[in-house]
Amino acid sequence: MKTGEPPCRSSRASPLYLIGKNSRGQWVVREQGGLCGGLFVSRAEAVKYAMYETGRRPQAVIMVPGILELNLNGERGTGEAETPLQSAA
Repeated sequence: MKTGEPPCRSSRASPLYLIGKNSRGQWVVREQGGLCGGLFVSRAEAVKYAMYETGRRPQAVIMVPGILELNLNGERGTGEAETPLQSAA
């Protein structure tokens, strides 16, 4: 990993980042595959992080209308929104 590069940044092609609120009302960003993510104090900070991680590609940042839990062990967790997704931009 290069200096100054965040640990989540991967060489995989075009990962999607999901943004939503968890069951506690906290803003969550999670890479679609569950490989990385985080909790954020505001929607703006969550979008800023997701946009950075996707190389400023708004089509790769998705708002989740339901509950989005942060589960970084790579498994789909219960309570994850299964409703259609919409772009954040």
